[in-house]
Amino acid sequence: MNEFLPVNKLDMQRRGWDSVDFVYVTGDAYVDHPSFGAAIITRVLEAKGYRVAVLSQPDWNSTADFVQFGKPRLGFFVTSGNIDSMVAHYTVAKRRRSTDAYTGGGKMGKRPDRAVIVYSNIIKSLYPDSPVIIGGLEASLRRFAHYDYWDDAVRPGIIIDSKADLLSFGMGENQTIEIAKRLANGENIADMRDIPGTVYACDPKDTPYAGVECPSLDNVRMSKREYAKASRIQQDQQDHISGKLIKQRNGNMMVVQNPPMPPLTTDELDWVYSLPYTRAYHPMYESMGGVPGIAEVEFSITHNRGCFGACNFCSIAFHQGRYITTRSKKSIITEAEKLTRMPNFKGYIHDVGGPTANFRQPSCELQKKHGLCKGKKCLAPVPCKNLYVDHSEYLDILRSLRSLPDIKKVFIRSGIRYDYLLQDKDDRFFRELVEHHVSGQLKVAPEHCSAAVLDKMGKPHIEAYIEFSRRYFKYTGEVNKEQYLVPYLMSSHPGSTLDDAVELAQFLKKNHIRPEQVQDFYPTPGTISTTMYYTGLDPYTMEEVYCAKNPHDKALQRALLQYFNPKNYDLVDEALRRAHRTDLIGTGDKCLIKPKNNNSYRPKQQGSGNHYGKKNSNKKGKRNQKKR
Repeated sequence: MNEFLPVNKLDMQRRGWDSVDFVYVTGDAYVDHPSFGAAIITRVLEAKGYRVAVLSQPDWNSTADFVQFGKPRLGFFVTSGNIDSMVAHYTVAKRRRSTDAYTGGGKMGKRPDRAVIVYSNIIKSLYPDSPVIIGGLEASLRRFAHYDYWDDAVRPGIIIDSKADLLSFGMGENQTIEIAKRLANGENIADMRDIPGTVYACDPKDTPYAGVECPSLDNVRMSKREYAKASRIQQDQQDHISGKLIKQRNGNMMVVQNPPMPPLTTDELDWVYSLPYTRAYHPMYESMGGVPGIAEVEFSITHNRGCFGACNFCSIAFHQGRYITTRSKKSIITEAEKLTRMPNFKGYIHDVGGPTANFRQPSCELQKKHGLCKGKKCLAPVPCKNLYVDHSEYLDILRSLRSLPDIKKVFIRSGIRYDYLLQDKDDRFFRELVEHHVSGQLKVAPEHCSAAVLDKMGKPHIEAYIEFSRRYFKYTGEVNKEQYLVPYLMSSHPGSTLDDAVELAQFLKKNHIRPEQVQDFYPTPGTISTTMYYTGLDPYTMEEVYCAKNPHDKALQRALLQYFNPKNYDLVDEALRRAHRTDLIGTGDKCLIKPKNNNSYRPKQQGSGNHYGKKNSNKKGKRNQKKR
């Protein structure tokens, strides 16, 4: 059985170690599964011969946890965990969450707000000359001066506030290997200024001449137009082929981002996923009921990285990059075989995916030499004429997984990019997706129906979703199955006016979609949409963008998406009157609500967000597509 890395001094001593090379500090509970960044980086370091201890969720009100391993020989790696600590702690309404999926027992309060900054400062106060390298999503997305939704202010690059020596952005394996090797060879971390995929702070007089400079912290604080300019520069330079060094003045220091580290090759990815993960949470959480966050991924397989879809509200393009890299079929099959030998495996692989499940190669041949196009989308508003679409390799992998002994079902639960799927002239993948890989319901993300809003989201227009749903239910009917199609929807995204929300409500009613959940736009660091939210400008056109910021205005838009819920009646009534759409208040088929004085208004909540409001039923051989 694979062994967990040491989590305390006693574990270290049991291994016969009197010290460690690195202490890896994380705001998450310790879960040794390759869906957790901490597991990957620590296993990579271990595989390269370093002694690594995991300091999970240390008590930041005391120094005891931070000194238990003593001063590590080479340094500290610090992360907040799998997600930004502020997102982990607060809802979009800035209310404190009650549970934390990445903590034992789901308990809240086991990590501080702004965990990277807190942990790093404690370490620097205890061991001033010990190298501190920060990474993970929280550090990666905050590498430059950034709008912070929770402060409602622009904060400096996180390397300034954290006092860390180096920031590793992106997925981090090769940066980590290079940093560790140089530290082991005696190189001073202050001299490591040429490693791709890293950020450092220096005296302005030491700023490299090469690269591009974006507006300073002071400038982006004073001018939202300057902030938008800075955002575009930062987004445009994240390609590992065409990206340049970026520099930004932050107070009396210069923050310098080296060009991105090239994504891992297939051989490198295969190696990373072959490391001896236990694929479980540490036994110390057993008495707490385990770590909830592993439930969705325990029996899932990651086959790719990157996403050329690059939705404006998503941080993947800024963190992982848009370039697609994949594991080999052999590596994926080997991992599946490991799953079948796990004692609690029931025969179901929950997902074979990644950021976007059905991306298996770069979007076109041109990007392999020139990099991805700046300021353009591969799929939106319409697919690029150079787009290369082929699901055959992915389909072959899925077929092979289905044929393995002890595997009953292989599901796909991570995002399917349906607009990409529609471009495939061969419909075999679509048909087999419907027949073999849907666990009762397929979740896809049209997000909205207004073309103006979808353009600001960087999403395809709604016609693509309509065509996808038509074919989805057609194929579902042909295989005589009952399955749902569940659309993800977002309210109050930049560009969405009250009129747009009314349009979406009408679309939902017309198509008998009753979403149980609606996501309010959440402005997180590192996205184009957050730039629009803060500045009121589209950084690629500099045109003004309407943003609903008042909580009540946002509530009106959200309520319209669930107009059928009696609890939302007053908000929907107000929204329709504000939008001068009282024609939608009445008893007609197209009306959203009945007049207030009509006591019969008791709309029944139905369905689970499925398209057309009910399952596609084809019992007794009937092959009709049921709609309401």
